[in-house]
Amino acid sequence: MSELKNYQIDLIEQAMSVEALKFGSFTLKSGRISPYFFNAGLLSTGNILSALAKAFASTIVAAQADAENPIPEFDVLFGPAYKGIPFAALTVMQLFDQHQISVGLAYDRKETKDHGEGGNMVGASVTGKRVLILDDVMTAGTAVRAAIELVRKHGGQVIGVVQCLDREEVGQDGVSSTAKEVESILGKGRVKAILKMRDLMVWLEKKNMQDQLLQMREYWDHYGLKQ
Repeated sequence: MSELKNYQIDLIEQAMSVEALKFGSFTLKSGRISPYFFNAGLLSTGNILSALAKAFASTIVAAQADAENPIPEFDVLFGPAYKGIPFAALTVMQLFDQHQISVGLAYDRKETKDHGEGGNMVGASVTGKRVLILDDVMTAGTAVRAAIELVRKHGGQVIGVVQCLDREEVGQDGVSSTAKEVESILGKGRVKAILKMRDLMVWLEKKNMQDQLLQMREYWDHYGLKQ
């Protein structure tokens, strides 16, 4: 059984405390009945956001040290509007405070501003820069693809994506996954995650939550991404 990192355990337990992570029976947009549900929008208090930012920063540092498929060094952390904005801002601070890594922060507006500096990009310029995108959970991948396109439109090079949770399940075709599809755009190993579905199962096993673990395993057998 894989060992969970302390920051993963902390994030799971903090998320459960505000029901951002729940186990039960939930109908997804795809129509699948999932044994768990994650809503990053409920991660909205100081201690929980601190745990999330530490987890993002630790995952980024670990991803850069990955011996097989490392995330390259980057200049700017990009947080897509709206959820990604506070996540990226807090993670930039954690990267500097805890890991002595100083990078720029950029994010977008949903509405283009027609006065002042104008446009829909805010913060550090991404032009000619290597950019890492933060995401919460990829479902169809529409939002992260739009973020990649936006950064590229402004002259940036997207070197990877780090998401909060990778559901690790196949798409409607029963073969591909959103993360793998995004990697086909950015390169193998360029999509990382703080938590994966298998990590949640490890946590459930450690907590002896057998009913929830059984439901998760059954769901994995049907929809899990076999690598």
